[in-house]
Amino acid sequence: MRQKLFSFIMINLGAFLVSINVHFFLSPNNLATGGVSGLSIIMNDLFPNFSIGAFMILVNLILFAVGFIFLGSGFGAKTIYASFALSFFVWALEKYAPMAHPISDDLLIQLIIGQCIAATGMAIVFNQQASTGGTDIIAMIFNKYLNIEVGRGVLLADLLIALSSAVLFGPQVGMYAFFGVIINGFVIDYALQQFNSNKEIVIISRHSDEIKTYIVHELGKGATIHSATGAFTSDKKEVITTILGRKDFTKLKSYITQVDNKAFITVHTMNEILGQNFKRLA
Repeated sequence: MRQKLFSFIMINLGAFLVSINVHFFLSPNNLATGGVSGLSIIMNDLFPNFSIGAFMILVNLILFAVGFIFLGSGFGAKTIYASFALSFFVWALEKYAPMAHPISDDLLIQLIIGQCIAATGMAIVFNQQASTGGTDIIAMIFNKYLNIEVGRGVLLADLLIALSSAVLFGPQVGMYAFFGVIINGFVIDYALQQFNSNKEIVIISRHSDEIKTYIVHELGKGATIHSATGAFTSDKKEVITTILGRKDFTKLKSYITQVDNKAFITVHTMNEILGQNFKRLA
């Protein structure tokens, strides 16, 4: 129950961060940087009587209906909730914190700050095995029927929305929208790496028994033991390999310093880990 509550809070936090970008940075500047929010900004300009939040709810309903028709009931409940939470937050901000003018005259700095905030929010949502829906659904349909990779499908859909903004709002705004799509991808990747900053630690020590015991019983983590032979001395040695987060690695490093300050340690940052106790393979 505690884990579910934490996931619920994080999904809402991520959706709220994305909504801040939509309401305070993108909407006042007509920056349609892809996704349902970008499409809704375009629709709001064509039909100003409807708010962006209302359009986001409507577009999400249509996309989920299309998704169920073409893809079946393969949507996670978290994704459905996150997409509507984002729409609700945008609607609430429009109602209780309306924006008459952009925050600044500098369009570029607004775009960069806003996209960084939104990408961080999306990374938080992705880290909870959910997404904010929208163009992800279009990308999955492209993948199923046109054999286009999901990542490329999302990029294609977002670029088409950015192109529409160039036609509607002019080439300058359109170019900024294209740039926003690119920034979003880079920041999401970087933020996800920070959330999942696990390290592979390889240890060779004369006190391998104590280190193994510390890893298993104090840190509560697993380890793999390999037998190795030294090239110069031909001594038989144990090689310990384990995967730890940043916090546990700091503790382990401190412990090894105390028991064997001549231990040999190599550390590799892992971009992605699949399998038991980590991200599921499917």
